[in-house]
Formats: sequence, C-alpha cells, structure tokens
Amino acid sequence: MTFEFTSMHLSVIIPSYNGEKRLEATLPAVFDYLSRQSYEWEVIIVSDGSKDKTAEVAQAFAAAHAGFSVIARAENRGKGYTVREGMLKARGDFRLFTDDDNSTTIEQIEKFWPYFGQDYDIVIGSIEVAGAKIFEQAQWYRRIMGHYSKLIIRVVAGLWGIHDTQRGFKCFTAKSTQDIFSRARINRFAFDIEVLTLAKKFSYKVKEVPVVWNNPAETKVHLSSYFQVLKDLFKIRFWLWFNSYNIKH
Repeated sequence: MTFEFTSMHLSVIIPSYNGEKRLEATLPAVFDYLSRQSYEWEVIIVSDGSKDKTAEVAQAFAAAHAGFSVIARAENRGKGYTVREGMLKARGDFRLFTDDDNSTTIEQIEKFWPYFGQDYDIVIGSIEVAGAKIFEQAQWYRRIMGHYSKLIIRVVAGLWGIHDTQRGFKCFTAKSTQDIFSRARINRFAFDIEVLTLAKKFSYKVKEVPVVWNNPAETKVHLSSYFQVLKDLFKIRFWLWFNSYNIKH
C-alpha cells in the first residue's frame, strides 16, 4: 500500500525493565530497519525504574542516533503503565509497542500496513493464527498456563474474535491510542487485555496478524504473573459493568 507521509508516520515504543543486555542487541536492529524507511519515525525507550544500566544504555544510544529518545523513570510501575506512558507521549500517526528482547522483529510491521489501508484501527501480532512461527524456549509451566489462560481471557473479557491477546507487538492509530490509553488503568501484564477490551467497547476494528516469535529462555514473566493477570482480568470486567472507563455511546 502507499501512504502520503505528511507528518510523523510511525512511533515505536520500547518498554524496558532491567533490559540493558537486551537493548544492546535490540536498539541497533531497530535503527538499522527504520533508517532505511522513507517515512518519518521516532523511537521512545521507557525505562520502568530499572535497577541496572537500562537507562544509561538507552540514553547513550539515543545521543548517538537521531530519532531515539528516552523516558527514564525512577519508580517501577509495571509494563502497562510504561507502555501507556510511551504511547501517549508519542507523536506518530501509527504507534507500535514492541518488547525490548526483539522477540518479534521490527520489520514485521510491514505485515501490518495493508490492514491499516483497509481501515483497521489496530493491528496486533499473533502466534495463534495460521502462518505464525514460534521458536520457544519457555519453561514447561508457561506453556501450560499460557494455553489455559488464553481460553479464560477470551471468556471473561469477551474477546472471542482475538486468539492471542498477549503478544508484545501491537500497533494503534493515533486516535485509537488516545481513546484507549487515556482510559486504561491496568499497570502490569493484563494491560494488553484491557486495551483490547476497550478497543471493542469503542467499536474499533482489530486485525490479528501472524508473526514470527522467538521467545528466549530468559523471561520476566513468572508463575505468579499469571495469577496477577487473572486478578486484573476480573477488575476489568467489574469496571466495564459499572462503566468506570466513562465510555459514552
């Protein structure tokens, strides 16, 4: 498809917590891809109160590479808060958040553009639709919990049309970003579910696209995280019942 580039086309938000080693590999890969594009872009790295040198690594890279900026927060607030902060700070017509381990490589954004050209408002990466490829080194309990938690999410959140809510590679238009992320409340891993549930409430069109996902053995998601997601899932349902998000139809 063809876009007329009249403003900032793409913002890439990279949330990171204790990610100095991951960013050392990811940031050059992101720059290498974006620097070859004809559109205007920006990358915002948000350090979520990291205790290592995440902020320093990001700031050093940003100082040497135009288009990169850093939000270095002292307090750890969670991935949901961190993504929200970057998405609302961004200026792009399209705003992608992606994980700091490059598990879904940046060039896969090219799979998304045709759907935005078909009037979709949100396009998300998925490993649960035909065409996806998975290279996984996860612990056994993550595979089991992941399988059953996806079913519970679809039932409780009412997201039957979406098979994979949790992939950290999602792109939103500027308008859907403002409507959704300005209302979002979940600060940790269930934030993906919340933003997609809000997208449904706003009647935004969401397209799920297969991606290649390389899941490294190192992970920030622990067994307790799944129980926190379930707890937050019921919070989302409660807030929807009582229209705590203040969505007017």
